[in-house]
Amino acid sequence: MKDFIKAFDNLPWIVKIILCIPALDIVWNIYRLFRSIEAKNNVGIIISIILFVCAPFLWLIDLICVILNGKIWWFC
Repeated sequence: MKDFIKAFDNLPWIVKIILCIPALDIVWNIYRLFRSIEAKNNVGIIISIILFVCAPFLWLIDLICVILNGKIWWFC
């Protein structure tokens, strides 16, 4: 899991933007889940599962955050 997180943190900016496309945004949802599991953040795990199922608009938030900050939106 650490390798997955590190690999996605080190992706080039343009690849991160491409992965924010609505159909591909599932990758970032998995990233959020793995990052929360790695941090042993139970609230983050629950929220990432809920967002995985209930938040189809999250790709837009991720896209804006990647363009502005170079990272997706997440709190852990």
